[in-house]
Amino acid sequence: MISEPELVGDAPFETAEVLTEDREPRPPRGRGPSWAWALGGALVASALWGAGLYAYGLGQRDEGVDLGGYEPVEELCAKAELKGLAMVLGERAMSGPGPFLDEPALSESSCHVSFGEGEREQSASVTYTLHKQTDPGVEFAAHAKYRELILPVAGVGEQAFFGDRGEDGGSLWVLDGQAVVRIDVHRNYYADENGEPLDGAPDLSGIDVPMTQDVLVLLAELKK
Repeated sequence: MISEPELVGDAPFETAEVLTEDREPRPPRGRGPSWAWALGGALVASALWGAGLYAYGLGQRDEGVDLGGYEPVEELCAKAELKGLAMVLGERAMSGPGPFLDEPALSESSCHVSFGEGEREQSASVTYTLHKQTDPGVEFAAHAKYRELILPVAGVGEQAFFGDRGEDGGSLWVLDGQAVVRIDVHRNYYADENGEPLDGAPDLSGIDVPMTQDVLVLLAELKK
């Protein structure tokens, strides 16, 4: 029987570990990955930024184009009296409206009129275009020049140009704010039963004077 622990050399066996000894405390459990917190912060910041832009946009919302008192007019013939042309061409014989366009971007109406009787009957037309969203002044002069309306007319709207066709009439274009008005006068030629031209048609040279008078009256009427 072995009554003493066996010795290996002079050193005794190591004693077993005591299970009741206090162990060293474990390090605290780590937090979640830092990128998750960064992502959450970025999302919150983005939402706040978007909300700020939306609120700014509400404050800066376009209130629309100032039409300067002009409104769409369906019955243009009732507004365009054309008394100046009637004094030169003869009594207004008849009139008829053209198609009426009224859209969010623009409205447009027209009127066709005849003056005088028989071989002296002459024709005129009026067109009124109201631009509700874009500025017609940017391209107005270019369009007028393209259609050979090259004579500027002072004191009518913001810009006005006349295209002179001599004894055959002429065209007057006027820009006033968002409104564009055009008046055209065309000389009508008539012939007898043998096809020979009649001499009753009036000379329309200088027709720009009554046309200018009539367009000034019409611009005022279109704002009523």
